Amino acid sequence: MASISYVIYVGVTNDLIERVEQHKDEVGGGFSKKYKTKKPVYYEHYNGIKQAIYREKEIKAWRREKKIKLIQSMNPKWKDLYWDITDRDPSSPRGSLGMTNLK
Repeated sequence: MASISYVIYVGVTNDLIERVEQHKDEVGGGFSKKYKTKKPVYYEHYNGIKQAIYREKEIKAWRREKKIKLIQSMNPKWKDLYWDITDRDPSSPRGSLGMTNLK
């Protein structure tokens, strides 16, 4: 996840769409809310939680420059990947509570 000022947030989840919607709706607190990391710009899929957590920790330990290169390898323009993840029409409204009912 990234903010409009390119602050980067790295996390792990078992439901990518729901977690992205939580970021967009500023649900919860902490780093993500403070820095408004609302835009999914990179993601990886794993079949097991252990591998996903290992990768999350690995990326979090990287310097910012390496994280930027990783993001740009998949998404050179830092496009919001939300619509790619959800396969929805970007012109349709999300609603105030997100789209969790559309899974």
